[in-house]
Amino acid sequence: MIAVLWVALGLLVIASLRSTPYRFILAGLGWLFLSIHWFSKPLDYIGIQDYFNAFLVIVAAAVCLFIAYIAFQARDDNKDIIIPLSRAASVGGLIYFLFAEVDFLNTGIISVVTDQTVWVIERVGFPVDKVAWNQLAVNGLAVEIILACTAIESIALFTGVISAAEAPSVRKFKAFMISVPVIYILNLQRLLFTASAYGFAWFGTAEESFHISEHIITKIGSVMALILVSYMVLKTLPEISDMIDDTWKIMKVKFNRLVGFN
Repeated sequence: MIAVLWVALGLLVIASLRSTPYRFILAGLGWLFLSIHWFSKPLDYIGIQDYFNAFLVIVAAAVCLFIAYIAFQARDDNKDIIIPLSRAASVGGLIYFLFAEVDFLNTGIISVVTDQTVWVIERVGFPVDKVAWNQLAVNGLAVEIILACTAIESIALFTGVISAAEAPSVRKFKAFMISVPVIYILNLQRLLFTASAYGFAWFGTAEESFHISEHIITKIGSVMALILVSYMVLKTLPEISDMIDDTWKIMKVKFNRLVGFN
C-alpha cells in the first residue's frame, strides 16, 4: 500500500502547482488515493490492539474521502480551499513519509538527533555515552531514539500548513523560523530531560522516572509549547485562520447538501 501513498502525494503536489490543468480532478484523485491508504491501516492497529489509532485512521480516511468528493465538484469558487489543502497535505506528507519510509533518511535523522542529544547532555555535565547509532546512555542506562523522538511529525505539520498560506514569502519565512527551529530545539530539551530522569531515577525507580518524565511531564510541556507556537504562527500568518475557517464552512455546506439538510 505504500505505492498508493506515493501516488496520492504525487497527485497532490501536481495539483498544488499554479499552472496545472485539471488541478481539481488531480486533487480529487490525490485525496481519494490518500483515503485508500488510510482505509488500509485499521486492521494493522487492531492486530496490535491499538483501537484508538485504528479509530483515528478511519476518521482520517473518511475526511480524505469527503475532501475528494468536494474536489471533484470544485470550480473556481472552491479553489481557495481545495488547492491550499492539497498543498498543505502534499508538503507535510512528503516531509513526514520521506523520513518514515526511506531508510537512509530515517536512520539519518535518528542518528543526527541521537548525536545532538548526546551533545546537549554533555553541555549540562551529565555522564552520557552514545552506545549505538540510535541509543544513548545517561549514568549507564540506555534509551533508544526512534522516529517519534525527532519531532518530525510536528515539523511536517507546521511546514505543510505554512506552505499553504496565501501570504508574502517574508511572513511565511518568519512563521517557519518561529515554529520549526523552535520545535526542534525544544524536542532536544525534552530528550535531555527524559534521558536524564531515567538515568538518575529522579522520580522513583528508573522505569517510573521514564514513565513520569516521558508520558506526563514532557507531554504536558509539549502541548503547552505547541499551543504557544501555534499562537505565534497564527499571529504572523492570519491567512491560516481564514483558510481553516473557510474550509470548515465549505465542508459544512457540502455535508449538509450531501445528507439532504439543504
